[in-house]
Amino acid sequence: MERKEKLKIGVIGFGRMGQLYGKELLKNPLWEVVYICDTGVAARKAATEIAPGAIVIDNEDEIFADPAIDVVGLFALADSRPAQLYKALKAGKHVLAEKPVADDIKTEWEIADAVEKSGRMVAVNMFNRNAWYHKMMIDFIRSGEIGELAIIRIAHMTPGHMPQEGHGPEGPCFHDCGMHYVDVARWYAGSDYDTYHAQGVRMWSYTDPWWVQAHGTFRNGVVFDITQGFVYGHMAQVQTHNCYVDVIGTKGIARLKYDFKTATVDLHGVHDTVTKTDDFNDKKIDILVDVFAKSVLAGKNLGYPTVKDSVIASDMAWKMFDDAVANGAPCIGKPEEMDEILARRRAMKQGYGLPLWQIIDEYAAK
Repeated sequence: MERKEKLKIGVIGFGRMGQLYGKELLKNPLWEVVYICDTGVAARKAATEIAPGAIVIDNEDEIFADPAIDVVGLFALADSRPAQLYKALKAGKHVLAEKPVADDIKTEWEIADAVEKSGRMVAVNMFNRNAWYHKMMIDFIRSGEIGELAIIRIAHMTPGHMPQEGHGPEGPCFHDCGMHYVDVARWYAGSDYDTYHAQGVRMWSYTDPWWVQAHGTFRNGVVFDITQGFVYGHMAQVQTHNCYVDVIGTKGIARLKYDFKTATVDLHGVHDTVTKTDDFNDKKIDILVDVFAKSVLAGKNLGYPTVKDSVIASDMAWKMFDDAVANGAPCIGKPEEMDEILARRRAMKQGYGLPLWQIIDEYAAK
């Protein structure tokens, strides 16, 4: 059989994430973007401008029915992905998907089982697994430089995505965003979660906690705490953030700070002391599409994030969030403050986690 040199993909969903994926797929010589599908007129118009060589459609079934398509990209919201993923597997396609793979955890586990039985490759964008800085930290930890791993501390707090700004099927921010850091902690620990306790705050008296702190243990005895919330100074004159990973061993430490432009790794081991600063590279989509293409062409996983990893992270993020709710998340602040923040964000041109249309415009201008 002739060996393929590039993969044909049909993209479903061409909003914010679909456009980010589309641009990276178009730049990578291992991909040919054949179809772009979206039910929105504006998204289809953007597709014709961004990918003039692609067939732009509003009926996703055309993609599944085309035997020439190797991979389907699922970049719409989470509630659309289960049906699309099952169609792709039935048609014998590989899948590149955003997370989570469904809008409820029972369906996510069913999908994980179906993928395992299908023999198809399915990558899910758990973007931290493509980050140079996490790989560097984990290599240092695994080398024994910090002694025995004991404590993992992670914080991701910005004046970012607000309630009422979309992403409903993806859940509240500790699930939509926080599941990434639930995954990172498990990756560093090299073990599954054992115990956990969570506390939340219903900022601006919103229905759901918009700040959650969870702590507990892994099965190998490593202790963790994870703090996530888009609550960090939305109305500050000059916005800032507090994002870090702090790993403590019995002999040394490994730590990370990032500002969404650069990331700095600071390693203090028994033999080596290393500091490195380099590009943060946002969602690392360029790395994901490249690794996944090479994996499909090679017939084996060369390092892409799996469905099972994403489902475990999603499941634990929901459990921790539910524990925060059960533990009585107090209401702090007033709905009027949230309205004030939303009004400011609608007028902002630069900042953290801007509303979707502003991010698309900002990315397109690069």
